[in-house]
Amino acid sequence: MDLARLDALAGPDGQAVLAELAGLGPAELTGPAGLRLGARLRERYPTELVVDAFGLAELRLRARAKFAGAADMWFTRDGLEQASAQEVAEHRRARFAGLGRLADLCCGIGGDLLALARDHDVLAVDRDPVHLWMAARNAAVHGLAVTTAEADVREIDLTGVAAAFVDPARRSGGRRHRTGASEPPLAWCTGLTERVAAVGIKAAPGVEHDVVPPGWEIEFVSVGRELKEAVLWSPALAGARTRATVLPAGAELLPAPGDPVPVREPGRYLLDPDPAVTRAGLVAELARATGTWQLDEKIAFLSGDACLTTPFARTLRVLDSGPWHQKTLLRRLRAVDAGAVDIRRRGLAGDVDALHRALQRGLTGSRRVTLVMTRLADRPWALICEDA
Repeated sequence: MDLARLDALAGPDGQAVLAELAGLGPAELTGPAGLRLGARLRERYPTELVVDAFGLAELRLRARAKFAGAADMWFTRDGLEQASAQEVAEHRRARFAGLGRLADLCCGIGGDLLALARDHDVLAVDRDPVHLWMAARNAAVHGLAVTTAEADVREIDLTGVAAAFVDPARRSGGRRHRTGASEPPLAWCTGLTERVAAVGIKAAPGVEHDVVPPGWEIEFVSVGRELKEAVLWSPALAGARTRATVLPAGAELLPAPGDPVPVREPGRYLLDPDPAVTRAGLVAELARATGTWQLDEKIAFLSGDACLTTPFARTLRVLDSGPWHQKTLLRRLRAVDAGAVDIRRRGLAGDVDALHRALQRGLTGSRRVTLVMTRLADRPWALICEDA
């Protein structure tokens, strides 16, 4: 979609079509009902306008998972996929508290801009005129005034800017860049500190620790046990080398010195750490904080005899524990009245999908359980658990 088509969609006819689509569900937009509605609308409005309106309406439905105000916002498919979710952006905003003017570089459709501009004067920069148009509109929808600049972020003047946030593109033309690659490259992003001391960089959750310069912090952020992204913070904003943040709780786990974590056989409960904790390398810190131990020094599962509630892990009650023998699994599952099984694997190879199909066919019980495939002191091990 180009700017002329966007302007048409923002005009009276476009808004009239969007108003007729507002509140419709996916089936009403894409199924037979959607085809009939589209045909009726094309009798009154240009076909291109109707097509664009349907496309935006579908994206607004998808965007509700990320933005509370999605119904009035503007999106492209790539822009929505790459945009930070509202709760993640709001969490990140706090790190810039007390600073002056901010630059939102590679702002896209404005996912982070909406949070940053709530209490900062923000310069939003992107070289994509469509995304920049949308970022300005999305800010206006939320009552926010921002300054925009259509430019390559590598050429923008940052005079008077106190801090910068950059979200380098990890895809272009609908295709993802190779792992670890971005545009602009990570080295350019970290080099921003030569001009602005306070810098935050959004990165893929798979970013390798060793590519991040010394003195920088790597924050891994998960939402509802799904690892969403990593954020790299320059020394002026860093608080530790790594950090695990779990939303919506807003809980943070930081490195802390302590005694080695003991390795023992499973207790009555199993803790499955949040992926932000494992990516941040903070399993030992979680174990010391919860008084638990590891089953294997190389595996992230923790165990204890008390039922613990922590935002940093899922707690499971151990129903059965023993060496891994695939031939005996069905019998063990039936013995605990399993009717449905999920499989969680760490440190043990195997075709999880094939195993799940084979086991599920033989289960008729009433319990939903989790089969944990792992290692105990370097021995293949199976635990059958249920949510605590």
